Amino acid sequence: MANKVIRIAIAGIGNCSSSLIQGIEYYKGVGKRPSDRSLGLMHYELGRYKPDDIKIVAAFDIDRRKVGKSLREAVFAEPNCTKVFNQNLPNYPVTVNMGEALDGVSAHMADYPEDRRFIVAGKRPCNVLKVLKRSGAEILLNYLPVGSERATSYYAEACLNAGVSLINCVPVFIASNKSWARRFEEKNIPIIGDDIKSQIGATIIHRTLTKLFMDRGVKIDNTYQLNVGGNTDFLNMLNQTRLKSKKISKTEAVQSQLNNPLDADNIHIGPSDYIPWLKDNKICFLRMEGRGFGNMPLHFELRLSVEDSPNSAGVVIDAIRCCKLARDRGIGGVLISPSAYFMKHPAKQFSDEKARNMVEEFIANKRDR
Repeated sequence: MANKVIRIAIAGIGNCSSSLIQGIEYYKGVGKRPSDRSLGLMHYELGRYKPDDIKIVAAFDIDRRKVGKSLREAVFAEPNCTKVFNQNLPNYPVTVNMGEALDGVSAHMADYPEDRRFIVAGKRPCNVLKVLKRSGAEILLNYLPVGSERATSYYAEACLNAGVSLINCVPVFIASNKSWARRFEEKNIPIIGDDIKSQIGATIIHRTLTKLFMDRGVKIDNTYQLNVGGNTDFLNMLNQTRLKSKKISKTEAVQSQLNNPLDADNIHIGPSDYIPWLKDNKICFLRMEGRGFGNMPLHFELRLSVEDSPNSAGVVIDAIRCCKLARDRGIGGVLISPSAYFMKHPAKQFSDEKARNMVEEFIANKRDR
């Protein structure tokens, strides 16, 4: 019988990590209240695993307010600004290690107040490979900032050398890159990626509406999705040079739902601006223009407001447990079904309905990947 505990490491103790860690503890309490088990989770029990089977055994960051601190302290340290819904965290026996900064911090952040931006700690980076091996981590979550191409590659390399699975939550293409995917498959290490979807976020709604328009015979002529927020993610993304992969990821996620993709001039998806007082609140402005029966015009506009980081945490909890199931079953390489359902830029795109059915089959052990 496989070990019931899922041992994870986390790279980047930012808002997303904070929400995830708060949530793991929150759902321990829900286990005692059966009527609440469906609150905020797609699966309370997935395979043989519940959220409270997840154990954090290692953590990495580069910010001086987090490095060297206990995990419990670091998840609430600046510049984290997500809403706190569960402050009663245990005293984890985990201290945040100094990771490799590489390209993880954009230079323009130095122009903003310290409580809003990253401040690199003046400490020597740890040996990530050794920490992963010593901790007994089975899975590494990558929560590095958008545009961290070199840093993400560094952690992916460490995973390969340590035999640790990777769940790549950011838009740097690892699982969807044939070269990286082949290396994980050759070592029989499961990987899920790339770029995590939210539960009810801009991308999943845009995809669903795009598929609805097409299925109902409406020709989409133009569409945009603009997003604003006030967390470090949006501050980081003011640097347009870091956004190439992010724009590709979000745009392809929507285009994949169309039989005939729109021309580049007719679709615009991406971050729009940084508004500090919004903190971790993300606001999406979505517009779709099309033509229906008789070539009559149809315009649709939507405004979505969500707390950004908790909105993806429940999806990550499912991704972790699917990855653990693959390890239990001796399955390596890219997990096609979980990647398609949980990620914006998987190796292979499917409709969300199809991807969901594939994941259910994977959980039931009726599908290899």
